Amino acid sequence: MINNSDFSKRLKKILSYYQLSASSFADKIGVQRSSISHLLSGRNKPSLDFVLKTVKEFEEVELYWLLNGKGNFPFDRSIQSPILTKKPKIDTKSIKRPEIGSETAYADVTDKIIERIVIFYTDGSFKAYTQPK
Repeated sequence: MINNSDFSKRLKKILSYYQLSASSFADKIGVQRSSISHLLSGRNKPSLDFVLKTVKEFEEVELYWLLNGKGNFPFDRSIQSPILTKKPKIDTKSIKRPEIGSETAYADVTDKIIERIVIFYTDGSFKAYTQPK
């Protein structure tokens, strides 16, 4: 469970690091300014939408750190798992595709790029890996 005062401290750290006011931060991630005020005061807990917008907009903010305070901030994305440093090569010719209209038909995914992989552990923790841009 997220502790409001601890989350507020992490949010203040983000604002300080990027040298942003609460209102400019709100504008940057596309949320109401009052929601930032309520989070900073500890009145409200962050919504999933708020957390995802923050992590998406600010690459140095690690999801697990933002939610639980564990991990690093600023997060150095250049230190990646070797799995993410190379794009996997997929032989799309060997993929057996079902006929269109069948129950097992699916959208063509050969033109899609993996953006993020999240691994969930049985103790409730998780680790997010983001594809370097």
